[in-house]
Amino acid sequence: MIVLDDAAVRRALTPRAAVDAVRATLAAQHAGGLSAPPRVPVPLAGGDLVFTAGRVAGVGYGFRVYDTMPTTGADQVTVVFDDRTGEVLGAAVGTWLGAARTGAIGAVAVDLLADPAAATVGLVGTGTQAWSQLWALRAVRSLREVRVHSRDRGRRERFAHRCRAELDLAASPVGEAREAVEEADLVVLATNSGTPVIEADWVRPGSHVTTVGPKETGRHECPVALAARAGLIATDSLDQVDRYAHPYFLTGTPDRARMVSLAAVQAGEVARPDATTLFCSVGLAGTDVAVAATLFT
Repeated sequence: MIVLDDAAVRRALTPRAAVDAVRATLAAQHAGGLSAPPRVPVPLAGGDLVFTAGRVAGVGYGFRVYDTMPTTGADQVTVVFDDRTGEVLGAAVGTWLGAARTGAIGAVAVDLLADPAAATVGLVGTGTQAWSQLWALRAVRSLREVRVHSRDRGRRERFAHRCRAELDLAASPVGEAREAVEEADLVVLATNSGTPVIEADWVRPGSHVTTVGPKETGRHECPVALAARAGLIATDSLDQVDRYAHPYFLTGTPDRARMVSLAAVQAGEVARPDATTLFCSVGLAGTDVAVAATLFT
């Protein structure tokens, strides 16, 4: 059995490998070869252990577990079993694998939903999820410009510097979210904010928007009005949308009823419109296993 820590995963996992694993998982989902139940929280004193389990037929099965305990720097563990023998192929310990697979899902969404010529990014957020989105986007788009905003000037300046140094992206910090988003081809919201961080009319018609952060009623980073303006709203897991502890932020609106799965878009069952598109990332079970399996096989 192979055990990898964060440093080893960062060295071994490429954006292309992660994106290809997500594409394969979506294809399996569409063909009936993916088992992907909603995540399961197990209550403990002080917090939960949260399990996401999945099986991709022919690839493997396994789980990722993380906690909501009042600790700092808690690790996650992803375990992959051989789909034929049940042998444990390996485990990844740390936080990067989960972030990388979320970034890869976002990149696949961009490739399927955004204008093929999209090359400018407006990014709101400077945490790990914001970084993983840009890390993976390079596998599907040649990015000409990235405008980065967060409330903390120092964080956005350091983030933009890191993007230039490590990702070779033309990134610049901006003082207002509107400045980041207006006229951007691709908009990525990756914050912990419980209130909308942008306004719907800041988004240029025809742009693509990905929201990675909170998406529950009463606590969401994306304005509900943006969904109403979108020509297509997609998510990676329709099942997970309806299994949040609190209602989804689009629950009860006509926009929830017209959400489609990313797998259906990839399969060609839903066409990309010549209009604004919105991707609501919720975490498709099984993608963890598929991305991790690339490291163990």
